[in-house]
Amino acid sequence: MSIFANVPTAPPDGILKLATMFKEDTSPVKVNLGVGAYRTAEGKPWILPSVKAAEEAIGQDPGADKEYVPIDGKPEHKRPVQDLIFTPEEIDSGRLVTVQALSGTGSLQMIAQFMVEFLAAKKIYIPDPTWGNHPAIFKRAGFKEVVKYPYWHAPTRALDFDGMMASLSAAQPGDAVLLHAVAHNPTGVDPSEAQWKKIVDIVKEKQLIPLVDNAYQGYASGDLAKDGLAQRLFAESGMEYFIAQSFAKNFGLYGERIGYIHIHCQSKEVAPAVLSQMKILIRQAYSSPPRHGAALVYKILSTPDLKKQWLDELTLMSNRIVEMRGALRTAIEAKSTPGTWNHVTDQIGMFTYTGLTPPQVERMVSEFHIYMTADGRISVAGLNPNNVQYVADSIDKVVRES
Repeated sequence: MSIFANVPTAPPDGILKLATMFKEDTSPVKVNLGVGAYRTAEGKPWILPSVKAAEEAIGQDPGADKEYVPIDGKPEHKRPVQDLIFTPEEIDSGRLVTVQALSGTGSLQMIAQFMVEFLAAKKIYIPDPTWGNHPAIFKRAGFKEVVKYPYWHAPTRALDFDGMMASLSAAQPGDAVLLHAVAHNPTGVDPSEAQWKKIVDIVKEKQLIPLVDNAYQGYASGDLAKDGLAQRLFAESGMEYFIAQSFAKNFGLYGERIGYIHIHCQSKEVAPAVLSQMKILIRQAYSSPPRHGAALVYKILSTPDLKKQWLDELTLMSNRIVEMRGALRTAIEAKSTPGTWNHVTDQIGMFTYTGLTPPQVERMVSEFHIYMTADGRISVAGLNPNNVQYVADSIDKVVRES
């Protein structure tokens, strides 16, 4: 008898299952709105030209090698990625701890483990809904409780700000709280600047430990500073906090697994100890981070012409998402589809929470070959001029006939 005979088969990941179903679907009208990756107007994956140029330059570097990099990443790589979030004064203060990590997921895992081991954190508050991997990451790290705070308000298809504030007001000092920096996944609904200020105030008042998940800076609006509002407010608050920074979306480096952890400490005296323990956790988990994605990001951010090109590409991607939001809303409203659809353009970033019910989503998938998650979330990047009318027509049918 096999020693693995009692190992149960795990349920398939919802997003990956959708991708497999889409790939196997032979329908000529199939549309993939499940994948969280940028697509061109032709529906094709896109390597950013700035990334291609950086890759060519790195490949021609006679001094390049494939040696291990330091546990926390190359020292020279840190300043350019810090510059995307922090002021020069903050960077020079010595209060920042920055380490390279395995994109957003790896950053979150290491931060969560650090919180549990060294801050004695037992409970973390996360949005309801949130990215599907968040709860599993925090449970795996050892949090005893993962509590959902209200975020999505279904009747208005907007932020449940009052519910969110009431939930955070009940939190205890030392509890952690997860906040999406911009372009909330999956809803695309973000707090206003005034609401962000109140969120920061309640987190500070309740002495919570903030974790800011920064997966879409620059990709959401095309403006790094605008998308960095929440992080700036936390910096100004004087609090200590964590940031998980991913470059999957805004550099299109999905498969390179490149990201950074930033820990904003109260003083430069505690920073060395924090860095030393974070390095131990990384050493135990995967020894050292991959070098290629970090080299690409560094090359782009440290080369003025490439950085300008990248910023222009961010604007291009963001604008295309905005255009597709407008096209979808216009097409739906032109059919007088029951309900309100302003939320399609009110939301921001890659994802839109359509408001479709699970039975309606099931019809979208099985009958119309339009793939989306069961909660009605769609990736706007999957829309293009060739399929947006078909998607709108299908939404109209399932809404009217439900």
